[in-house]
Amino acid sequence: MKGVDVTLEELIALRWAAQRLRMPARRGAESLTAGAHTSRRRGRGIDFDEVRAYQPGDDIRAMDWRVTARTGKPYTKLFHEERERPTLIAVDIGRSMQFGTRVAFKSVVAARVAALWAWCGARNGDRVGGVVFRDESSVALAPRAGSAGVLRLLRALAQQGGGRAVSEGTGLQGALMSLKWVARPGSTLVLVSDFWDWSPESEQLLRDLRRLGELVAVHVVDPVETTAPPDGTYRITNGTAAAAIDTTDSNFRKAYEARFASHSLRLQEKFNAIGVRLLRVSTQDDVVTMIGRELRAAYGRKA
Repeated sequence: MKGVDVTLEELIALRWAAQRLRMPARRGAESLTAGAHTSRRRGRGIDFDEVRAYQPGDDIRAMDWRVTARTGKPYTKLFHEERERPTLIAVDIGRSMQFGTRVAFKSVVAARVAALWAWCGARNGDRVGGVVFRDESSVALAPRAGSAGVLRLLRALAQQGGGRAVSEGTGLQGALMSLKWVARPGSTLVLVSDFWDWSPESEQLLRDLRRLGELVAVHVVDPVETTAPPDGTYRITNGTAAAAIDTTDSNFRKAYEARFASHSLRLQEKFNAIGVRLLRVSTQDDVVTMIGRELRAAYGRKA
């Protein structure tokens, strides 16, 4: 059902929409695999860095003969190497994400966000992988080059995880542990969730991941989470148990809305303290438009 389930075809089609976006990549890549990003390493790249005195082992093809002739001592040119930046995307498809009152479930929006980021990573020449996680377990996908890496991630999203869980954990915390296992220095790390499963352990893992590379968090929300529905009595269920809520009670409405406001503020404060950009997308808007707007607001450049 459209908006409730996401299809592989839909996620593949976002490849063309992703061409309109420019994702953030501010930190130098550290991977040992050649790629399209400038590394902090020095070697035989294309971006000139400096000239220094020749040292044993330097490539003679990089000799600066003009400086050598002028000084009478051998000098060599140094360049920034181009290195690959792995893109790893962790996507929450747990119980709290299986919800939506507008255009799509939060899990569907999260899958679309992940697809956009994955296609942008592949376009930049990155290997793409990630973690698709539920409340009890996660499936970790090691990064692969080209469309193969993207399609592997998209299949896991379309199958709502699919396959065999390769790591046991408790939602967000388990996913971050899996991500830490596959991430390498210089990676671009993207976390897409509603973050209702936040814990002190998750916060420490995020700090560890932040040290590995560029980390971006995308907070997926539904309008009914931010504002109580119109006055009335509503029956709700989590799939096993059922209950009813009465939104005609003003005290209930205030408590309901205060809960989300507190959750949102805490997330912003926590991610700010870690040094992570927190973007926000809603189930009621177009994902491509929202991501473009959030990137422009957060990074101040064309997206």
